[in-house]
Amino acid sequence: MEREYLELAVMMPRFSRYGGAEGFAWRLSEALARRGHRVDFICSRCETAPPAGVTPVVVGRFGGLRFIKVAWFAAAAEVARRKGGYDVVFGLGKTVHQDILRIGGGPLSVFWRLSKLAWPEGLPRTMKMLSRHLSPANWAIHFLDNARMRNSNKIIAVSDLVRDWIIEAYPQLNRDDITVIYNKPDLERFYAVDAQTREAWRREANIAPGTIVMATAATNFVLKGIRPLLHALASLPENHVLHVAGGRNPAKYLRLARSLGVENRVVFWGRVDDMLRFYNRADLFILDTFYDACSNAVLEALACGLRAVSSANNGSARFLPRENLVRDPGDVEELRRVLRKVQAGPAPGPFSWPDDVLSGLEPYVELVERYAAPRKE
Repeated sequence: MEREYLELAVMMPRFSRYGGAEGFAWRLSEALARRGHRVDFICSRCETAPPAGVTPVVVGRFGGLRFIKVAWFAAAAEVARRKGGYDVVFGLGKTVHQDILRIGGGPLSVFWRLSKLAWPEGLPRTMKMLSRHLSPANWAIHFLDNARMRNSNKIIAVSDLVRDWIIEAYPQLNRDDITVIYNKPDLERFYAVDAQTREAWRREANIAPGTIVMATAATNFVLKGIRPLLHALASLPENHVLHVAGGRNPAKYLRLARSLGVENRVVFWGRVDDMLRFYNRADLFILDTFYDACSNAVLEALACGLRAVSSANNGSARFLPRENLVRDPGDVEELRRVLRKVQAGPAPGPFSWPDDVLSGLEPYVELVERYAAPRKE
């Protein structure tokens, strides 16, 4: 009698609920287990309790260098994959073979091409690229990028932009064979509050009446374009201020703000736990990113009723009007012009997820079960 359940494996270095990709992998394994399938999670380390029906297969970590860790997991995961005899293997990391591969960011070559522009021309950019090229870990990742593209039967991209990046790096692939499934954030947690609440929250943050608050969220200040944002701020009227959510040390950017004369117009909030309040205090959200597969922050800001601006190097820019996009995140004049235009324009209406955009966990579960069906016959 044919069994009704599938033997499945999900592969990723960390089994954790902390982190965007890790949280997705945890939820996917849970969703597959709820369907009655037996799910192994092949990982280097297990940092959280698994959902019911999910068994961590911990292959361990080896070596102190990143290069060794990357290579070790790829090799150890491949051994576990072969030993398991699974119906379907779902890969989310730098692994050699899998049936279905989810790409959460572009290939390394595209990342290098775009992200290097975040560093100023001259010595800073040259030294950054030199350090990247001299890194054994980066060459290991480049090798594994090529291997997993060759050895995956089905590829999923998290945005149309990521699919474009994949085709740029691997033109031998057929664009129509790559499925796009967006990460749909929990937008019910984000909404526009009433005017009275908004004003109370602004007073709590010492925001003076008449102030135009531009907000951004950044864990990597370099890649998220804080430097050009500060330069753009310096050319905007005095009532414009910049609020930055993100837990990195801002000392370097405070020095830049001081040199530009805008130190008293910039607030680095550090890690922000109440992002609903952060968004609703602002007048405009800006993500001037040099590289972003698909930023949830832009969608969360839209759900809070904010005008939103993004660079075109962001997968979630798909949900913004063309006039809200900055083509070159390093072009301060273009950035200033777009910010002024969007701020002066009408506020957007309520944001709702488009019906024609595939998103969430359900398409992944359906894809796994559909892929396995002919293999079980």
